[in-house]
Amino acid sequence: MIQLGREITSDLKIASSREWLVTNGIGGYAAGTVAGLFTRRYHGLLIAALTPPLERTLLLSKLEEAALYNGELFDLSTNQWADGSVTPQGYRYIEQFELEGTVPCWRYALADALLEKRVWMQQGENTTYIHYQLRRGSGPVALSVKALINYRDHHSQTHSHQWQMQTQSVAQGIRIKANETATPFYLLVSQGGLVTQHHWYQGFELGLEQYRGLDDQDNHLHITTLEVVLNPGDSLTVVASTQPHANLDGATALLERRFYEEMIRGELDVTPASPMPQWIQQLALAADQFIVNRPLAEEPEGKTVIAGYPWFGDWGRDTMISLPGLTISTGRPRIARTIIRTFARYLDQGMLPNVFPEVGKLPDYNTVDAILWYFEAIRIYTAATQDNELLEELFPSLVRVIDWHRQGTRYQIHVDIDGLLYGGEEGAQLTWMDAKIGDWVVTPRTGKPIEINALWYNALRSMERFAQQLGQPQQVYRDMAQLMLEGFQRFWQPTQGYCADVLDGPQGDDLTLRPNQIFAVSLPLVAGATDYPALLTKEQQQAVVETCGRYLLTSHGLRSLSLDDPQYQGAYGGDQVKRDSRYHQGTVWGWLLGPYVQAHYRVYKNPQQALALLNPIANHLQTHGLGSISEIFDGDPPFYPRGCFAQAWSVAEILRAWMDISQQQS
Repeated sequence: MIQLGREITSDLKIASSREWLVTNGIGGYAAGTVAGLFTRRYHGLLIAALTPPLERTLLLSKLEEAALYNGELFDLSTNQWADGSVTPQGYRYIEQFELEGTVPCWRYALADALLEKRVWMQQGENTTYIHYQLRRGSGPVALSVKALINYRDHHSQTHSHQWQMQTQSVAQGIRIKANETATPFYLLVSQGGLVTQHHWYQGFELGLEQYRGLDDQDNHLHITTLEVVLNPGDSLTVVASTQPHANLDGATALLERRFYEEMIRGELDVTPASPMPQWIQQLALAADQFIVNRPLAEEPEGKTVIAGYPWFGDWGRDTMISLPGLTISTGRPRIARTIIRTFARYLDQGMLPNVFPEVGKLPDYNTVDAILWYFEAIRIYTAATQDNELLEELFPSLVRVIDWHRQGTRYQIHVDIDGLLYGGEEGAQLTWMDAKIGDWVVTPRTGKPIEINALWYNALRSMERFAQQLGQPQQVYRDMAQLMLEGFQRFWQPTQGYCADVLDGPQGDDLTLRPNQIFAVSLPLVAGATDYPALLTKEQQQAVVETCGRYLLTSHGLRSLSLDDPQYQGAYGGDQVKRDSRYHQGTVWGWLLGPYVQAHYRVYKNPQQALALLNPIANHLQTHGLGSISEIFDGDPPFYPRGCFAQAWSVAEILRAWMDISQQQS
């Protein structure tokens, strides 16, 4: 699916903008560029989740390879330094890069010799495999591999060059301890001996950190060197792990990884009317990368969702938005069930947490919509599985959630007299448009945001349905939904021909043209896709889709603000203040393309047209985060990808839209 030739790999600017990702299912990952040079502090071959799924720590930074063949030295590594120089320039020898499932594979052409390199992780372990194989050659290749290591939080950088790490020889490798309290880790090899070194490489230039206005240099420690001779057909496996023992048979370890990915593909058991394109199958593999373990004392098999790689953790809102696409759409409802039960443990005052802190602190409950997306996740799950046992287990908690919203909970979140849901107070950012710079909330949206109320109506109708399924009283939810059905018409602005973004804010109603109104058409229990009345008339729904299409739609998602708004910002970048001030002021969000496509289908009933809107994503998988979908894009053409190179809800919502519409065709 993802295959790049010399037209990409030999162009340093392009090859260093293509990023690969492998993960281990517990929050650890490895990531880098096709060119092989660092551009982010988050690049490395083993970023271990020491307290899964968090406390992610860079251990193995990279392997610097050089090959001696027929008397000629081929330096295969690529580095950019603080003085701007690029040396060595090993990217020039990359004949082809391919993503085999999620396993990156480089093919280095050394005259008539061909050396392959693959990287993957062991599922469920902080273990990375780097496997080399000499595919062809007229003689042996002497391969020198220098291991560069670190021991730092993945958000940080290392400027020390005096730091002494402890090493100890073990069978087929070395044990490394960064300091007395550090978790030890191991470098193991299938053949050859490791010669211990202790030399700091200083001044790696991180181009993307510079673009983001952040500290843009890093140092890494050369800890050991491996020298081996490979004859044609020979292979070498290097393993970096927090485990003292590993399978050093790279071929069998790779087969295990491939078997795991075939299992994921095999769970795509839906039968859409048209053949499933390869890029959708690739997205199913990408979806799995975000699903990780979150073990709890009372839920040891608990799971959650990493919101985005490389820097996000597991967030309540992102998890609930992503859950249906990552699990139900990919034929993995048992994982959905586990995530739903895991998060039930965190319900508090009718809310779900937005952010889980890295270490030791209590979760933050500063979100109005995570709990509302939770209702939608449960609705989709139970509709797919008919799992009344789980529904019966959760129902009392869901009743209490509704009660908390009626009586009022944190941040003035409460049901107003018109039936609409109000939320917010000074200094708080409660919706998904949550950028905050110091005390400045860029888009506070205090009042009655439109998507929050569409979700609230959806939750009330879901509760009505749940109560009916379980033989519980349902009239209270029907009455609440009916009241807000009447109040919701206040959002419609006939003069503008679209919906207000927020009602009853501190400065009155906010008529800014934003994409949040699309949920008043895309959510199924909101748009009259069932027996329940729709929040908007058919004419209003069509006007919303047309307006969003005219002013907000791009190839990769919806703009967060209309391009003719005076506050519109078409390019995302700069330091944190500049980036956060533009985050929701015109920047394109990939996840919103899914709801837009579903709304388009709901209005026009044309599956071919709706699915065609997703086609540009197939091309996007070849750029930025290879095989995945970016978090955001510039609002102006050519809509350059920005932010996280792999974002859970972007992948999930595209998958869900494609699957839902394809199934309805059949």
